[in-house]
Amino acid sequence: MGNWVRKDRARASGAALDGDERAELARLRKRCAELEMERDVLKRSVVLQVEEATR
Repeated sequence: MGNWVRKDRARASGAALDGDERAELARLRKRCAELEMERDVLKRSVVLQVEEATR
């Protein structure tokens, strides 16, 4: 129980992330970058479609 309390106090005080949390953060950052790229591609395709439609 003492270990659990220490971990909880450390987490509450803003201590560093543990291994699982680091892995999840890396995965989420990678996914965020992928989604941002997809968004940018879609934005460019809309611009091209609008330019083509207005010719």
